[in-house]
Amino acid sequence: MDSAFVIEKFILVAVIFGISLVIAMYSTYAERKVAAYLQDRLGPDRAGPFGILQPLADGVKMFMKEEIIPTSSNRFLFIAGPGLALLCACIGTAVIPWGSPVLIAGKTVSLQVADINVGVLYIFGVVSLGVYGVMIGGWASNNKYSLLSAIRAASQNISYEIAMGLSIIALLLMTNTLSLKEIVDQQHGWRWNVLYQPLGFLIFMVCSFAETNRAPFDLPECETELIGGYHTEYSSMKLGFYLFAEYINMFVSSAVMAALYWGGYNYPGMDSMAVWLGPTWAPLFGTAVFFAKICAFIFFFMWVRWTIPRFRYDQLMNLGWKGLIPLAIANIIITGVVIAIIEKF
Repeated sequence: MDSAFVIEKFILVAVIFGISLVIAMYSTYAERKVAAYLQDRLGPDRAGPFGILQPLADGVKMFMKEEIIPTSSNRFLFIAGPGLALLCACIGTAVIPWGSPVLIAGKTVSLQVADINVGVLYIFGVVSLGVYGVMIGGWASNNKYSLLSAIRAASQNISYEIAMGLSIIALLLMTNTLSLKEIVDQQHGWRWNVLYQPLGFLIFMVCSFAETNRAPFDLPECETELIGGYHTEYSSMKLGFYLFAEYINMFVSSAVMAALYWGGYNYPGMDSMAVWLGPTWAPLFGTAVFFAKICAFIFFFMWVRWTIPRFRYDQLMNLGWKGLIPLAIANIIITGVVIAIIEKF
């Protein structure tokens, strides 16, 4: 294997990992600022200009807090749970195409770590593994409220993964590929999939809220019923890992939605922009557009959290099994019929 290729991928992995952590860190700041704006408050404003250093202060506090492990817990699994949650959140970024290939020093560099032909299945596999971090943490804590929260998280993820998987089938019928890069490239310019699959996108987005345990689907962290949820017994940076995993999951979910339905790094007039900016800056501009879409989705996640009240648990399960799954199946049937008619005539 070419050593230059290995170095290139290593640098790309390091950059993406760093960006993911920075975005997760400053999502906590944005969360509080958005909440403050919607509630007519100021939010963080003491640490640095406009409170912009607040995430750094929070990180230092997390590292400096006392490390407490309950004596009745399973020590190994108690430590492994947060690490697994954070790992599963980060590895989802490997198959996301962050931009079209860019020309650097006469060498074409791909802005995707791994362009595999089953990228969509990889994303679903990683999402499925993520619940193990929550389950292990809740069970290893030896706390009945944490365990109940972990069971809620598992049942919620299973329920909404089915609807999410069904919603994506209609999109795959249109694109005839499981490669995320091919799906993005097919949306060149303004041919975004959301225009052809609005119902599929709506189902996928609702399921993304449930998969990331974001309000109004935050039953695994329902403070009014379960103290602090599955991470009640956690302190110091192990608690920080769980919080980071949630925000990284939100970042990855936003990136996947932007790639599958909103064109990824494609935008109107990109061909003219490519001629004007050249083979180096035009792909980077497309990457900036992609991140702008991701930030818009992250803002939407936060907006919904501070607008819509939490569901009851029975409402949560009814929506998944009796609402979204039938809608997703109907969307598959309609998409198949339309594709068959178009191919026939």
